[in-house]
Amino acid sequence: MSDAARSLPLTDLSQDEAGFRQLVRDFAEEKVRPLVHEMDEEEAIPRELIDLCFQLGLMGVEIPEAHGGAAATFFMSTLAIEELARVDPSVAVLVDVQNTLVNNAILRWGTDAQKARYFPRLAESWVGAYALSEADSGSDAFALTCRAEARGDHYELTGRKMWITNAAEAELFIVMATIDPAKGYKGITSFLVERSFPGLAVGKKEAKLGIRASSTCELILEACRVPKDNVLGEPGKGYKIAIETLNEGRIGIGAQMVGLAQGAYELALRYAQERQQFGRPISDFQAVQFELAELATQIEAARLLTYNASRLRDIRLPFVKESAMAKLFASRVAERVASSAIEIHGGYGFTREYPVEKYFRDQKVGQIYEGTSNMQLLVIAKQILGKM
Repeated sequence: MSDAARSLPLTDLSQDEAGFRQLVRDFAEEKVRPLVHEMDEEEAIPRELIDLCFQLGLMGVEIPEAHGGAAATFFMSTLAIEELARVDPSVAVLVDVQNTLVNNAILRWGTDAQKARYFPRLAESWVGAYALSEADSGSDAFALTCRAEARGDHYELTGRKMWITNAAEAELFIVMATIDPAKGYKGITSFLVERSFPGLAVGKKEAKLGIRASSTCELILEACRVPKDNVLGEPGKGYKIAIETLNEGRIGIGAQMVGLAQGAYELALRYAQERQQFGRPISDFQAVQFELAELATQIEAARLLTYNASRLRDIRLPFVKESAMAKLFASRVAERVASSAIEIHGGYGFTREYPVEKYFRDQKVGQIYEGTSNMQLLVIAKQILGKM
């Protein structure tokens, strides 16, 4: 890493965004890039690399300094996710879920005792996961069937969660379950569930098209004992936590897609300047020049949409519409850029010998998780029509 990046104290991150970006970029280039192909093939992130993310402070960006975190801003999380995704979107989403969903939810709704118990661990070594989705509960997020029944000083959670990012590595899960199905979404409650709690098991790991190194697993709860002190927020308020946390999580996915697009674009730009046809680089041809110009413009637009939503969130202004716009647009841009990058590479881009094909596989999930593109359109439409 550069000397400037090495010397940057974590407590100064909020005062030096450029320095922090460089710190993460150096880390991504030096520690992540050499492992990208191997991680994709092995479908796992080495624990040693995860530990480095903790040591660098990337897993506890907003966690208060008193609890071992960097005490920085949400925007700094956005920068970290973007820079990691430029090299490997799988590592980016590991950091994304930790910061924008898990840490963020506890920061906003956790009790002082919960923060004191979990933040030091989440800043130092514990990976977190967010368990909302179920087999029949995707876009219809509140059609969940996972039950939580009160038993004296604890709840027993029973059900199955699907598509849980970070599940293979996680030591702490935020689990959504209903305490009263008759109340509909008003019965949904959030629980802080430790991996060691009796009755919790991590199921099979999904074999995926993209972000293969990022774990996506089923979560199985069979009368899982959760102390009542581990209710996050209030009983029956889980729907509010889920909605508001996902609004922020969408900004993280926007940042992931911006970084991914930037990484694919850089490969295409370099290849276009190196590839010779008809006695000169293909970047000399106007058709290629215009395509590169279009891609650069779209990436910058997606970046600014994402940064705007992130800044609005930090200064506590409304950002629901902006976060949906950022995720919607950035995921579309990532698809366009990754596809075009393959075309610029020609036949080589269609092979695994060149890394550009991985960006194309990795980008597709951006239009699915944290709310599909159609759900983002619905959110935007309701916002502009004044129905939310």
